[in-house]
Amino acid sequence: MPGNRPTHHVLQFPCQSPGCLRWFRNSSGRTQHMHACHPVAPTQDLPQPHQPPQPSPPPPDDLPPPQSPPGPAPADDILPPRSSPGPAPADEDPNLPEAQFTDASERYYRTYHPLLNGLPCSADGVFLPPGMPPTPPPPKSPRDWSPYRNDIEFVTAEFVFKQRHMSNSAMDTLFDLMAAQLLKHDDSPPFADHKDLHKVIDATQLGDVPWQCLSVRYMGDRPEHDAPPWMDKEYEVWYRDPRLMAHNMLANPTYKGEIDFTPFREYNSSDQTRRWKDFMSGDWAWQQADEISEDPNTHGSTFVPIILGSDKTTVSVGTGNNEYYPLYASIGNVHNNVRRAHRDALVIIGFLSIPKTDRKNAKTESFRIFRRQLFHRSLSAILNSLKPAMTDYEVIRCADGHFRRVIYGLGPYIADYEEQVVLSCIVRNWCPKCLAIRTNLDAGGPYRCQEHTDLLIHEIKDSDALWDEFGIVSILVPFTNDFPRADIYQLLSFDLLHQLVKGAFKDHLVDWVVEYLRLTHGTKRGDEIMADIDRRIAAVASFTGLR
Repeated sequence: MPGNRPTHHVLQFPCQSPGCLRWFRNSSGRTQHMHACHPVAPTQDLPQPHQPPQPSPPPPDDLPPPQSPPGPAPADDILPPRSSPGPAPADEDPNLPEAQFTDASERYYRTYHPLLNGLPCSADGVFLPPGMPPTPPPPKSPRDWSPYRNDIEFVTAEFVFKQRHMSNSAMDTLFDLMAAQLLKHDDSPPFADHKDLHKVIDATQLGDVPWQCLSVRYMGDRPEHDAPPWMDKEYEVWYRDPRLMAHNMLANPTYKGEIDFTPFREYNSSDQTRRWKDFMSGDWAWQQADEISEDPNTHGSTFVPIILGSDKTTVSVGTGNNEYYPLYASIGNVHNNVRRAHRDALVIIGFLSIPKTDRKNAKTESFRIFRRQLFHRSLSAILNSLKPAMTDYEVIRCADGHFRRVIYGLGPYIADYEEQVVLSCIVRNWCPKCLAIRTNLDAGGPYRCQEHTDLLIHEIKDSDALWDEFGIVSILVPFTNDFPRADIYQLLSFDLLHQLVKGAFKDHLVDWVVEYLRLTHGTKRGDEIMADIDRRIAAVASFTGLR
């Protein structure tokens, strides 16, 4: 066994770019960093200058200490950062003329909304002159690791909690071992125990929006005797503030160049055909901007539609029949590629409560009505923080560094048919978009709207007649009635997974093919053919983006 153990240095490879002080654990990390942060575009017409060989790193004892990062950074700061996006495209400039070419190859041009055009402003909401640079963020001390006392605490918390997902007992054991080692140096470990660690993590201001909980109880009429147990229970709804979630998305610097601050219409200059690409290019966003801009105080603001979606999910059947009811949210301003790339543009903002009762009371009318009312009241409470800024703008910083006035609005709600029935407060087997019964959709009918439904409920007092003739559950009130410019019948959007992929492809096409094969070739031969099809599909090579 050697007498002198070498000094352990994590960072042994310096960046080869002049002026860069980054060090890395291995050469591959340095190579990735060079490609990401110091790219050199070779020019074929000009000879490349000869690069002198880099000197070998000094012995371990003479290594310079790694530079402190400018602010809190994850423990793997030695890895190369994500490549920063390129300059914002022309459509991100809020001071563009009404028409602007956006694609030189196909010569597409855009017309932008003239009033809700997302003009940059100061932190006080005063519009800036054209061409003004973004207001710089307030300076932050490179030694400010709050609420952590130093960088060691931050890196330790990030390692044990985020990277290794240590259990509470494992954390306590680790801190005990650190304390025993540091005792002779009259020092202590970064955290006293796992409780101390969790308290510091919960006090962190940057990062995810904290979770909150609201409790709901049944407050309606009760029978004098033998009240069902569900009437006495408290139902918890966990949620995160959707307004703060929208702030984080709008201010995410990685979305720069991939976010639209104003509705637009895009056309091909050759044949004037229109192109729909991202959410803000649609007619609905333009129409909402027209309605919002009727108030002169909103001119120059940015319209931010809140896209919602929910779907009850069964996690396990054999171990307790655990179910979750997640509520998802996004903003319509980000481009489609951002939302599909899992870059935090689609987040969970809540877990709705799932009331349960015994078999005796499960199908009673009072319980079914309560379940629907709980659903709508929960949505209304979760989204309530957005309501003030749906009529009066608020000023927030955006991805390009500029401040802008923001007006929120409820956008499409993505749901399968079962949830569309609950959302639109209609009778099952009726269409949630028009007054046509589901068993005879070809007959059609006038489109539903909030104003027409309210008029029917006001004029026709008989709830049974509303149920039978119009498919309306008059005792229920949609959550959208609590918000301006929100009509649940207009906001309902089909669920791509259940209504197209599963409904059209699986439930219709695949099942039809299986039935056809069995009727034509018999059950045994049909199953052999299906097994061969399955083997062929499984043999297809994996490819990113293949559908």
